[in-house]
Amino acid sequence: MSTYLDRFTVTGRRALVTGGSKGIGAEVARLLAEAGADVAIVGRDAAGLADTAAAVRATGRTCHVIEADLGTVSETRLAAETALRHFGAVDILVNNAGISHPATILDAKVEEWDATLNVNLRAPFLLAQLLAPGMIAQGSGKIVNVSSQAGVIGLDAHAAYCASKGGLNMLTKVMAIEFGPHNIQVNAVAPTVILTPMGVKVWGDPVKSAPMLAKIPLGRFGQPIEVADLVLFLASPASDLITGETILIDGGYTAL
Repeated sequence: MSTYLDRFTVTGRRALVTGGSKGIGAEVARLLAEAGADVAIVGRDAAGLADTAAAVRATGRTCHVIEADLGTVSETRLAAETALRHFGAVDILVNNAGISHPATILDAKVEEWDATLNVNLRAPFLLAQLLAPGMIAQGSGKIVNVSSQAGVIGLDAHAAYCASKGGLNMLTKVMAIEFGPHNIQVNAVAPTVILTPMGVKVWGDPVKSAPMLAKIPLGRFGQPIEVADLVLFLASPASDLITGETILIDGGYTAL
């Protein structure tokens, strides 16, 4: 009979983590490796990817680096194909890559709208489309989509970002319905502001951050490891009966 620790391990699993050069993605890749997975990381920042790869390899696990721009269809498909070439099949897909171009609806540029939807919503769709067949063939798999609190509530000057994350939450549900009969669990995690480089860039100004912090009962923003911990749970056997959910990790923001 398994011990409780066995239920939370991903030993021997093969994981693909997008946006793996920094922030949440880097922390997820490192933590999955600590828990026993071999990892492929996708991103555009070669130096950041190298840093993450070093952290993964320091755990004794394999790390494959895939440089790709998930804002394009061709490079997104190439990323999936490269991961399959390395691993044969992917057991865990973490769709973490995301971008934001804060602007009011009246000021937003259509090019920035398209770029946001391409990375935040289209890329997870394409990666699942290409990697799920291998999961189906082996009769198991885990997909974790990194969404946002902004996919559940509206946020001023974040129309494209909110739309992309709200869409990702619904895509998660459809994936869960279609892939569930094949023993593939699909869930989303929806953090509040996390102090990644992007989070600091957008929310680093105390004048801007103060009203947001005032709405968080715990009174603080999150750290990447706090999201990575939830991703690990959803990637592990401990969560095998959970699918189609969007789990908020928001310090109580949406409880108000």
